[in-house]
Amino acid sequence: MANITYRQVADYMIPNLTLPTEESAVRLGKWGMLHKDYLQKHNPVLFTTLLTQGKLYQHCAEIDTQAQQMFNTLVSQMIKTENITEQLKSQNQLEWVQRMNSIDERASEIVYAELIYT
Repeated sequence: MANITYRQVADYMIPNLTLPTEESAVRLGKWGMLHKDYLQKHNPVLFTTLLTQGKLYQHCAEIDTQAQQMFNTLVSQMIKTENITEQLKSQNQLEWVQRMNSIDERASEIVYAELIYT
């Protein structure tokens, strides 16, 4: 059992509670920040639990890494499946940009559904 110390404020004894420190080297990317915001708004119990255990940023960093890998894999697979080549890029740049934007949006939606908003 942990030793809990208290301080007196007026007639009340308030426990001296502090959150555990997390590694300051953890940096969140796009996906990690989106997942953190989602947890905070839609799953406050898990958010608070991870925060008080000092594991929130580590969890979000893991999600960020997984999401980025999944996104890159999906984009690569879609490019191959839809036969988008450098030749298309040089012949019809506007069509290439449109198709790449479409792939980017579809891959993002899959990542959101599978990892970020869960």
